[in-house]
Amino acid sequence: MENEIRDALDQIRPFLQRDGGDIEFVEMTEDNVVKVRLQGHCAGCPASTMTIKGVVEQILKQNFPEVAGVEEVRD
Repeated sequence: MENEIRDALDQIRPFLQRDGGDIEFVEMTEDNVVKVRLQGHCAGCPASTMTIKGVVEQILKQNFPEVAGVEEVRD
């Protein structure tokens, strides 16, 4: 399923890149939480939580009902 999630993130990526950002798949936990890292202008953006929960999580949950949630990993 990780490859399918990576493919789905590739579909989201152009929208983030349009604003100077990007997204990286980090891991999928045993309890089906997808961890991602926002990059570029998206990293640390005040709207990053909205991007993660309102866009990325919504799309992944629609396509993969087994996904429990999406969390941002910050360095």
